[in-house]
Amino acid sequence: MTRKCKLTGIGPMSGCNVSHAQNHTKRRWLPNIQNQRVFVPELNRWVEIRMSTRALRTVTKKGLLSFLREQGLTLNDVT
Repeated sequence: MTRKCKLTGIGPMSGCNVSHAQNHTKRRWLPNIQNQRVFVPELNRWVEIRMSTRALRTVTKKGLLSFLREQGLTLNDVT
C-alpha cells in the first residue's frame, strides 16, 4: 500500500542527510498517514479514509464534505 494521502495527495519526499563534514546521503521523508474513521453528518454515517494528520486537522475544522468540495473530489474518490 502506498504512503499517500487520499485527500491531499501528499506522498514521500526525497533529499539528503548532510553531516557536519558535508557528506550527503540519500534519504526519504514519509508522510504521517493514518487510517481514520470520520463521521459525515450530512450522510449520517461513518467513512474510513487513509489520510495524513495534516488533512485530519483540516477535516476536523471544516468538515469532510466541504473539504472535498474545495479539493474538487467526491466521497467515492477517497473511499
